[in-house]
Amino acid sequence: MTTVQTGLTFQRKVHFTQARRGRKQMAVGEAPAPAPVPLGRVPRIARLMALAIRFEGLLARGEVRDYAELARLGHVTRARVTQIMNLLNLAADIQEAILFLPPVETGDDPIKEWQLRPIAARPGWQTQRRLWHRL
Repeated sequence: MTTVQTGLTFQRKVHFTQARRGRKQMAVGEAPAPAPVPLGRVPRIARLMALAIRFEGLLARGEVRDYAELARLGHVTRARVTQIMNLLNLAADIQEAILFLPPVETGDDPIKEWQLRPIAARPGWQTQRRLWHRL
């Protein structure tokens, strides 16, 4: 067997990505731009609101039986599950506003869950909206 030297050089841009089970995989082309680092964090009340919506879906689909089962799965008390689920008593526009609160960049969250409890306990959405705007 003979080898022939042709003097050709090939240049390709490659990058490495994570494959299954942590393996590195070579890919041809430019590396994708890194995902932007989010500024701040999602407010706790927004996470609790999303959790209440998730819990409601689990209950509606029959994946969990009741608040007691949710409490057991979440390692919290039934009372805490009730407090979280009471956020669903808020007017839909208030729930949406909570879900889309701006990220907290420094310090404490501007709105705490305990501040919303008396608002969620009010039956009228107009009253809730008035109290929400004061908050």
